[in-house]
Amino acid sequence: MWTKIKWGLRILAVLIVGLFLHYTLPQRDIVRVVDTGNRITQIGANWIFYSIEDTGTGAETSTTRDIRFIDAVFEDDSTVMVYRNEDTGWFWPPYFKWDSSTLQAEATNLRSTRDAPKWVAITHYGWRIPLLSAFPNAVKITPVEGPDVTLIPWVNILLLTFIAFLVVMARRMWLQFRERMVDPTLADVGETFDAVGDRAEAARKEARGFFGRIGAWMNTWRAKK
Repeated sequence: MWTKIKWGLRILAVLIVGLFLHYTLPQRDIVRVVDTGNRITQIGANWIFYSIEDTGTGAETSTTRDIRFIDAVFEDDSTVMVYRNEDTGWFWPPYFKWDSSTLQAEATNLRSTRDAPKWVAITHYGWRIPLLSAFPNAVKITPVEGPDVTLIPWVNILLLTFIAFLVVMARRMWLQFRERMVDPTLADVGETFDAVGDRAEAARKEARGFFGRIGAWMNTWRAKK
């Protein structure tokens, strides 16, 4: 039972870390920009999917915000994506983005039609969740030659490799610490409990012998009577 609980906790921890990295790490979509603009957006229970206030995005209140959006379509012309364009400032995630106005101008300049497409790679983080009105945040837009261009995610590869290295090193340090400190301590504690148990057992045997001798002596007196 305990083994199943430990494996369940491990799987849950891996799932949480995986979702966190998938949301935070940069992703790139090759799309065609079809429209750009600003919209007054209600911010409520979904605030976690938007930038923190006072990051330079624009005038805002606790419930509404004027947010820039970029509308795009993929190569098949049937799959669409809407990106928000907000500054991140010094806050999380650490993209240090302050140029949402410039990015909006670049996206507007790169708008195109189906007959004369201009393909771009939009770097973003986050998820599109219609139910929660959540949109990925665009952080960079780059013109590309076509929809079939191959983009290697070097940043993600290097960062994930570094994280894997840290995990391996942390595990090795823990195993060494356990071998040098934890296991000997547990062994000493086990030996102490064993010694206490042995002494208790010896005391019980001695008590049984003592009371046995008393009982035998009492029996001799009963026999004389």
